[in-house]
Amino acid sequence: MTKLWGGRFTRDTDASVEEFTSSISFDQRMYRQDILGSMAHARMLGRCGILTQMETDTIIAGLTSILADIEAGNFSFEIALEDIHMNIEKRLTERIGPVGGKLHTARSRNDQVALDTHMYMKSAIQSIASLLHSMEKALLEVAEININVILPGYTHLQRAQPVLFSHHLLAYFHMLSRDFDRLRGVWDRTDIMPLGAGALAGTTFHIDRRMVADELKFSRIYANSMDA
Repeated sequence: MTKLWGGRFTRDTDASVEEFTSSISFDQRMYRQDILGSMAHARMLGRCGILTQMETDTIIAGLTSILADIEAGNFSFEIALEDIHMNIEKRLTERIGPVGGKLHTARSRNDQVALDTHMYMKSAIQSIASLLHSMEKALLEVAEININVILPGYTHLQRAQPVLFSHHLLAYFHMLSRDFDRLRGVWDRTDIMPLGAGALAGTTFHIDRRMVADELKFSRIYANSMDA
């Protein structure tokens, strides 16, 4: 099978090399982000007149059907295709024909990987923040119920001073609050859209990065393609 990076090779790579370099075993979890990012990119290409409306609709329909297949457990990931991006792209072109290849217009696998990672991180941050909030709420509720309960406080594995159980619980509340602050900082550094950076130095196509950022709910866009 021809590799994207294998133009100078005259023989197929060994199966052990393919298994070692493949990332599909772990990046398949980003399938939803990859497909949603591709849909937004296709809509933008259509809006900018780079794709026709029929081409855009065909690509969106193909991606929608692939998403449904994956979520229904009807999609087989191939190690030989290396990653989630190529697995989906190959299935798309098989399903809708050569027009599927136009999805990579004004896009590189480099900025596609960066986009998927940013989107996955944002989703993970939201999930963790929600769990932290639930834990903080539970700590407050238990502390309020046990506000007058006294228990021994320990230092050096020995009883040292009497403390309120509620005071002990609220110590963890404050620790989790600082964790929440750290997550907020990570969110600020993740909520930047890299798509449009291309392989390294952007693209000559006249694209609308802001449109894609708005659809994918990014508040900012990377100003420097190499930084992205």
